[in-house]
Amino acid sequence: MEMIAVYSSAMTAVGYDPGTKQMRIRFQQGHSYDFYNVPMAIHNGLISAVSKGAYYNQHIRDRYQ
Repeated sequence: MEMIAVYSSAMTAVGYDPGTKQMRIRFQQGHSYDFYNVPMAIHNGLISAVSKGAYYNQHIRDRYQ
């Protein structure tokens, strides 16, 4: 999965596989987490969000395995 560097105080990179709908987020602390069955619209929203941390908290956190 290709990781795209993002400008954020919360995370450093985001990757997405549209075939499996798997998204990987690498956080500033160095941990990476995988999320499953994530719609492409959610990934695109994260990439385009001004505040990636706020978007993560509102749309991703505790919503995907």
